[in-house]
This record gives sequence, C-alpha cells and structure tokens, in this order.
Amino acid sequence: MGKVTISTLDKKKAAGEKFVCITAYDATFARVISEAGAETILVGDSLGMVLQGHDSTIPVTIEHMGYHTECVSRAAPDSLVMADMPFMTYSTPEQAMENATHLMQAGAQMVKMEGGTWLSDTISMLVERGVPVCAHLGLTPQSVNAFGGFKVQGRTPKEAKSILADAVEIQDAGASLLVLECVPSNLASDISRKLDIPVIGIGAGPGTDAQVLVMHDLLGLSDHTARFVQNFMDGQSTIQGGLKAFVDAVKAGDYPREEHSYT
Repeated sequence: MGKVTISTLDKKKAAGEKFVCITAYDATFARVISEAGAETILVGDSLGMVLQGHDSTIPVTIEHMGYHTECVSRAAPDSLVMADMPFMTYSTPEQAMENATHLMQAGAQMVKMEGGTWLSDTISMLVERGVPVCAHLGLTPQSVNAFGGFKVQGRTPKEAKSILADAVEIQDAGASLLVLECVPSNLASDISRKLDIPVIGIGAGPGTDAQVLVMHDLLGLSDHTARFVQNFMDGQSTIQGGLKAFVDAVKAGDYPREEHSYT
C-alpha cells in the first residue's frame, strides 16, 4: 500500500476510489489492520466503551488517548494514524493546542474533534501550526447527553441545512477530513459531493468517500450494535480474514447497503 498521507486520500477522492478506516488501540491490531489494506487508523475514544467498559466516551482522558496513540504508532503502520481529542479537551483554542500537541507527540498524524462551526477558529489555529484536523459532525458521541441518547441527526430540513453549513465552514477553516455519523444517506451523499475534502461515513450510507467502523463491532465482538454494523467475521476463520473482508467490501461498494442506512 505504501505510506498513506493526506495527499493519498485527496487523490482517492478525486479518482472516486473508496478508502477505509478502522479503529485500533494497540500495536498488534494496528499492524494487522494496516496489513489488511485500511488506509487510515483511528485511535478512537470509543476505547472508553470497548476497552474500559463505560457506557459512553465521556470518561476518556487525554492521558488515555496519548497512551493508546503511542501503542498504535509503535506498530509503524503504513496507514495514516489519527487520534480522537476526548471530551472537554478542546473547549478553547489554547486548550486544543496543548492537547493536540500531546497526541501528535505520541505519534498521531492527525487529530479528530467533534463539533460544528464553533470549532472553526480552533481548526484554523491548529492547521496553521502544523496539526492536521479531522472534523466530526452528525451524531457526535461526546454530546450524547445533550442529544438525549444515540440518535440519528439531520432528519429534518433545518437540521440537514445546519449540518451542511457546518461542513462547508469546517472545510474552509482548514480541516483535511470529515466524519459523518448517523445521518440520512442522502444528506451524507450531498455533503460528500459538495466538499473538496474526503468524507468518512459511519451509519451515513454508501455515498461517502470512505467508511469507518469500530474494530470490535465489525468483528462481531460487541453485545449491542447499531443497524449500520455488519459482522464481517461471518464465513471467516481468522481475525485477519474478517478485517480484510471489511476492507474489500468497502472498496468494492458492497458495504454499506440499504439496510445499513438511515432515511
């Protein structure tokens, strides 16, 4: 695959080629995920749920994220490694700079933050100082309490217009990637067409430039999964086979399908 950079992902979007993101939290899985052909690895604050046993990502700290980012980066994968900025670690631009520095020095090549236009100044400041940013819109898990649960976002015309406006402003602020989570597939497709930067979907239908899943979900290890999750261990005898099946399905356009999407 060769070392993946932001330019690699931009070229894939321009060529209409799908790419893949999978979460990882340690060196072993980072290595096998990269070997399976996933262009990007997300060190997700989802570790709060799948590793630590919490019911949300909110208890995760910057120290937790730094430790797991170090573990993943030590595998020296060809994949581009991005790390989540956890809850309340980027409420001001200055706080964001300090904590993004922590993650970049731990080995991340990009940081991911949840939120809309209020993040524009923070994104601009980080990018100007050499920190690439992936933004995250739609269902943002760190705001689960404000949403009243894990609910699909952007179903009304007003909500859809707001998410699109946020996406455009975030791109203009300098974000390199955008994650759209749990939004109607037609909205995600529209945003992906209108943005120049690549869009990674999760529960956002097949029209985005890439797909991401939590590793434990796609391997069928989670007790409760959303409708957009498929168990890619079905018919596989090894974990490597399950990871490769997900990568191949995304790149072939076989995942996600209609039953994995929201309207």
